[in-house]
Amino acid sequence: MPEQPFVLPEFYLPYPARLNPHLERAREHSKAWARELDMIDVPQHGTVIWTEHDLDSHDYALLCAYTHPDAGAGELDLITDWYVWVFYFDDHFLELYKRTGDIDSARGYLDRLELFMPAEGEITATPENPVERGLTDLWNRTVPHRSAGWRRRFGESTKALLDESLWELANINEDRLANPIEYVEMRRKVGGAPWSANLVEHSVHAEVPDAIAASRPMEVLRDCFADSVHLRNDLFSYQREVQDEGELSNGVLVFEKFLGLSTQQAADAVNDLITSRLHQFEHTALAEVPALFDDHCVDPAARAATFAYVKGLQDWQAGGHEWHLRSSRYMNEGALAGRGGPELGGTTGLGTSAARIFSSVLATAPQRLRAFSSTPFSAVDVPRPSVELPFPLRLSPHLESCRRRNVDWARRTGFLDGVVWDERKLRATDLPLCAAGIHPDATADALDVTSDWLTWGTYADDYYPVAFGASRDLAGAKACNLRLSAFMPADGAPMPTPTTALEAGLADLWPRTTAELPPEGRRAVRRAVETMTSSWLWELANQAQNRIPDPIDYVEMRRRTFGSDLTMSLSRFSHGRAVPPALYRTRPVQTIEHAATDVACLINDLYSYRKEIQYEGELHNAVLVVRNFLDCPEQRAFEVVTDLLHARLAEFEHAAAIELPALFRDHAVEPDVREMLLGFVEELRDWLAGILNWHENVGRYTEPELGYHPMATPTFGGPTGIGTSSLRISSLLARGSLTGGALRLAEFGSP
Repeated sequence: MPEQPFVLPEFYLPYPARLNPHLERAREHSKAWARELDMIDVPQHGTVIWTEHDLDSHDYALLCAYTHPDAGAGELDLITDWYVWVFYFDDHFLELYKRTGDIDSARGYLDRLELFMPAEGEITATPENPVERGLTDLWNRTVPHRSAGWRRRFGESTKALLDESLWELANINEDRLANPIEYVEMRRKVGGAPWSANLVEHSVHAEVPDAIAASRPMEVLRDCFADSVHLRNDLFSYQREVQDEGELSNGVLVFEKFLGLSTQQAADAVNDLITSRLHQFEHTALAEVPALFDDHCVDPAARAATFAYVKGLQDWQAGGHEWHLRSSRYMNEGALAGRGGPELGGTTGLGTSAARIFSSVLATAPQRLRAFSSTPFSAVDVPRPSVELPFPLRLSPHLESCRRRNVDWARRTGFLDGVVWDERKLRATDLPLCAAGIHPDATADALDVTSDWLTWGTYADDYYPVAFGASRDLAGAKACNLRLSAFMPADGAPMPTPTTALEAGLADLWPRTTAELPPEGRRAVRRAVETMTSSWLWELANQAQNRIPDPIDYVEMRRRTFGSDLTMSLSRFSHGRAVPPALYRTRPVQTIEHAATDVACLINDLYSYRKEIQYEGELHNAVLVVRNFLDCPEQRAFEVVTDLLHARLAEFEHAAAIELPALFRDHAVEPDVREMLLGFVEELRDWLAGILNWHENVGRYTEPELGYHPMATPTFGGPTGIGTSSLRISSLLARGSLTGGALRLAEFGSP
C-alpha cells in the first residue's frame, strides 16, 4: 500500500457517534438487493463495477447504521439501499464516462435518469441498467410517503447530484482546477449532502415546514452540513481520488494549489474550514432558528419536527466520520488506534465519548475564540489596492446632468440632513459616476433611476450602523425593514406616509422603477430589495456579537448585502420576458452571475478595507475574514483576496466562453434568446468595469474623506471629534430622529 500523502488532522467532533441496532439485517438486505439489480459481479459495457468484496469492504450498511442510529429496521433497509445506489452510480459513472471522457454519452445517460424521478404520477419508462432499475425501485418505495414539498426538494437535490457529475467530467477533460468558492458551491450538488439531508427528514419522519424550508437559517444548516460532510470526505478520499483516479474535484487539492500550500498544510486548512462550518451550524441552530420560528409563527409540533431534523443532521455528521474511519474505500490507516468502537470490540461507553468530545472541543477552541476577538478601529498597514480588469470602460454621456439631478433628489428625500450624510458626503460618494459606468447606454431618465437606487442603497448601508448598530437595536432594524416593504406594493396598494429619508427615497423610486412591470416583475424586484435589507440584519447581529463571519457564509451573504439580486433582477427586465426563466436557473448562467458578483464584492472589500476596519470598526470585509480564518498577517490576507478576485474573474470568462455556448447547444436555444443572454454577459462586463472605475476615482475611500463625518463639523463653535459625534448620535437616537423604532413597533407589533 502506498504511503499516505498526509497525516489526518484532529477533527472537531462535538457529537457522539451511535450505532443502529439493526446493522446486520441492513447488511444482508442491501447485499441481496444489490445482487438482484446486477450491481455485483455483473459487467457493465464490459467492466465490472463492483465485486462482492467491494461491496462488503465499503460497508454502506455501517455508514447508514452510524448516520441514522434511531431508524427502524425497515427504514434502515431503505436508507441503506439509497446509499448503495448512489455510491454505485458514482463508480458506474466513473468507469463508463469519467475514465473515458465521453461527455456526450454521459449527458444522454444522465438525461434518462430524470424519467425515473417523476414529481407526480407513476414511472412509465423501462429501466435498462442497474442504476435505472435501482432508482425506479427506490423512488416507488420512498416518495409516496412524503409531502409534495419534500418530494420537490428531494427531486431537485437528486437531479443536482446526478447532473453536476458533468461539471466534474468537464473539468477533468479540460484539466481545470476549480477555485475555492466555485468548488464549495459545486461540491454541494455533486457531493450529495443536500440529498442526504432530505433523507434525514425521511428517516426521522420529521419534515421541515414548507414555510421556512427556503429561509436563510434552514439553508445555512443544510449548507453547513453539506460542506462539512464533503470536505471531510475530501480528506479521507484524497489518496484514492487524486493519486489513483486523477480526480480534480477535491478540496485538499484545491487549497493546495490555490494557496500554494504543502499537502499536509492544505489538509489542515480544509480541516479548519470543516470546524468553521460546524461552528456556523451550531450558531445558526441556537441563535437564528428559534427567532425564525417566532417570525413565522411555527407551531410546537413543527418546531419539534425541525429540531428532530437538526439532531438528525448532527447524528449524520458524527456517524459519517466514524464510517470514514472504518471503510476500506478511504485513506484511514492508523486512524482507529485507541478509538475502538462497538463493532470492533474496543472501549466504549459514555466516558470515552465524552473524553473524545472534550478533546476535540479543546483543540478547536482557539479557532472559535478568534472569531469573537476582533479589535475594532485597528490601524491598517496595507497600501491602496490596484486592480485591473480586461473590460473597456464606457461612460454615459448623461453623467454630468445626472450628478446635478442626483444632488437635488437626495436633498428632496432628506438624505442631506447632516446626520448620516451631508452634501459633501454625497458628492464624495458620487454614485452617478458608478451608474454611468454600469449602464453606459441608459437614457437620461433610466440613468437617474439607476443612480438614485445606488444612492438609496449606499445611504442605507451607512444609515443602518448609525441608527441601529451602536445601540444594538435589532428589533428596531427589523421593524424598519417591515416598514420598507410597505413602500413596495406589488399590487398597486397605497403606500403609508414616509417618516424617514430612507422611506421617502424608496417611495419615490418604487413607482419610477416598476410602473411598466407586470405584477410578477414587481414581486421579483421587491424580493430582491427585501433580500438586501434582510442581509443588513445579519450584519447587525454579527456586529452586536463582535463575531467575524465564517468565510463561506460571508461570501454568500456578501452577495446579498451588496444588492446583487436587485441589480440582476433589474437587468433581466431590460431584456423583456423572452428568456425562459429555466435558463436563468442553469449552472452556466448562475456561475456567470455569481462570479461577476463576487468580483464586484471583492473589489469593494479591497478598496474599502481601510475605511471599514480603521475608521468604522467593521467586521464584514473579505480581508478580515481571510485574516481570521487563516490566522495570517494582514498583507497575506490582502494577497489571498486579490488572488480570489482574479480566480473568480477567470471563472466568469470561462463560463461565458465555454459553458454558455454548450448551454445553447444542449438546450437548443433560439437565436434571439442567445443574443439576449450574450447581451447580458456584456452588460455584466460593463457593470464590472464601471464598479472598478468608481472605486478607483471616487472620493469615498480617499484619505481626505475617511476621517470626515457630517456630525464632526463644528456647530456654533461647539466641540468636535469622534466622542462628540457619538453623543449627538445618541441624542438623536433617544429622540427617535433616526429610527422611529417605537412608532414602527407599535404599528407592526413585535417583529
